[in-house]
Amino acid sequence: MRNPEQTKATILKESANLFNTKGYKATSLSDITTATGFTKGAIYKHFNNKEDLEQQALRSLGRTMFDILGKEIKVAKDYEAKMEVVFSFFENYLLNPPYQGGCPLLNSAVESDDANPGLRQQSFGMLVNLKSSLRRVLENAKKRKQIKPDTDVEQMVHVFIATLEGGIMMSKLERNNDAIAMCIDFLKKINKEIII
Repeated sequence: MRNPEQTKATILKESANLFNTKGYKATSLSDITTATGFTKGAIYKHFNNKEDLEQQALRSLGRTMFDILGKEIKVAKDYEAKMEVVFSFFENYLLNPPYQGGCPLLNSAVESDDANPGLRQQSFGMLVNLKSSLRRVLENAKKRKQIKPDTDVEQMVHVFIATLEGGIMMSKLERNNDAIAMCIDFLKKINKEIII
C-alpha cells in the first residue's frame, strides 16, 4: 500500500520540475502521469485539478528557494555577508540549480496572465516574499548602522530583484553565466556605495 504523503510529494516534485522546465500551459496531465508513474485518478485524489497542482507545485519551488536563502542569510554575520549570500545564490543558479528549469518566479511570472489568476497569485506571492526578505535585510542593516541612513530601501529592493531576475533570464537564453555575473558585479558596486 502506498504512503499518501509520499505519493503527493512525488507528484509535486515531478510536476514542479515539468512546469518549471516545459511550462505550465505546455505540461499536460499525461506528461505528469508519465513522469510520476501514477494514474490521473491518483493525481486527482491529491489535487482538485491541474490549476491546484500548478499552484501547489509553484509554492513548493518557492519554499525550496526561500529555505536555501533563509538559512544562509540567517547565519551571515552582517549586511555585506547577507547580500553576498543573495548574490551567490543567483550567480550559481545556472551552474548548480536547486531545481530544474531556472528561476520559478521568473518562469511563472512570464507565463501567468489573466487566464490563470491562481498561478499569477502564486507568482505574486513569491515576489512579495522575495521583496520582504530583501527589505528586512536592508532595514535591519539600517538599524544596525551598517548602511547609510538615507538609503532608499524600496528602491534598492526593486533594483536588486529586477537586475537579478533580468540577469538570470539573459544568462539562461545565452546559455552562459556572463549576464548574471555582470549584473551581480554592477549590484555589488551599488551596494558598496551604501555600506558604511
